Formats: sequence, structure tokens, C-alpha cells
Amino acid sequence: MRREVLEETGLRVTVGPLAGTVDLPGPGGATYVIRDYLATVVGGSLTAGDDAADARWYSRHELDLLPLSEGLLECLTDWGVLKEA
Repeated sequence: MRREVLEETGLRVTVGPLAGTVDLPGPGGATYVIRDYLATVVGGSLTAGDDAADARWYSRHELDLLPLSEGLLECLTDWGVLKEA
């Protein structure tokens, strides 16, 4: 996870505990199991990876204005990662 976060964001992190797990349907009846972990930034500079146009930090209020994956805010709130707006 540390390597992937560094490649995608330019940030060095310490990996924390599992925040939660989500099962998403995939093509051909497959199921993707997504495991999200808490992490603490310990270095680096936030930079978009080669497959992203931009990277930045958002306030909780700003998240409500973004076109996020369906159910993302609800999961993060249920897991105690975000406070309700």
C-alpha cells in the first residue's frame, strides 16, 4: 500500500488499520473486494499520478460537491472516517 500511495499521490505514508471493506460488482459476475486502510502522511508532496489530471485536499463540505462513486461518502461516514456534513 505504501508503494501504491507514493506512486499515485507523491505522499509517503504509514499504513494504519483497516477502515472498512466494500464488495463491488464487476464484469462477468465478478466481485471486487475493496479494502480501505487508514494512513498517516509522513512525507512527500501531494502530486497527481500519471493517470490523474490533478490531486488536492478537500474539506468535508467540498466533498458534497464532487461527483464521487455512489455510496463512498456513506461508507466513510459509517466507518467513522468522516463526520456528517
